[in-house]
Amino acid sequence: MPGDSGGSGSSLTPSWVRLPLPCLMVVSDRALAALPAGRQGGQDGLVASVEAAVGAGADAVQLREKDLADRELLTLARRLRAVTRERALLVVNGPPAVAEAAGADGVHLPEGAPMPTRPRPGFLVGRSVHSLEAARRAGAEGADYLIAGPVYETLSHPGVAPAGVALIEDVAAAVCPPVLAIGGVTAERVGEVVRAGASGVAVISAVLGQPDPGAAAGALRRALDSAWAATGAVRR
Repeated sequence: MPGDSGGSGSSLTPSWVRLPLPCLMVVSDRALAALPAGRQGGQDGLVASVEAAVGAGADAVQLREKDLADRELLTLARRLRAVTRERALLVVNGPPAVAEAAGADGVHLPEGAPMPTRPRPGFLVGRSVHSLEAARRAGAEGADYLIAGPVYETLSHPGVAPAGVALIEDVAAAVCPPVLAIGGVTAERVGEVVRAGASGVAVISAVLGQPDPGAAAGALRRALDSAWAATGAVRR
């Protein structure tokens, strides 16, 4: 059952208990946020879209803008913190120093990045994984949550063969931290990944690429809560 793992380590209260379950995480793409006709692009468009998504039920946001220098990333992180504070978690896909300076809740790491030193207790460290081996390694290193995929075909990773729900099944059964499914996840597919063991989903175009990001996030939220309840798991 999703969310049943108890975890291990030196802390009596693992930091991943702070991750809301089931978790709906929106991953940023300020270029994609500008695509629907009539929407403002760039940082302003991204911030507006994230605010709408959070208002509709997204409970985590990952700032992932790989082309930005640290100073620009910090500026954007602070803007996203302003619209997520006390409403949703914010993690930065970038240096821990940027996340800490922005008042973010943690960082998100690519699969091969070294595990950072946490600047304070409760600082979340998540990691993307694309295989069972990488997931086991991340769990052993103390990652607080994993994002596994791509599960389905996705425009964000063109040419990459989808792993399918089998990856979610294998990873969720093998590690303690919560596992979020990513890659082509839609409201119609949420039930499948939750039944496979996912404790939530991470999405990009399913929210930011839609004409109404708030409505899209709301549909995902409802689908996620329904699928979670069907497993018998308790929302936290």
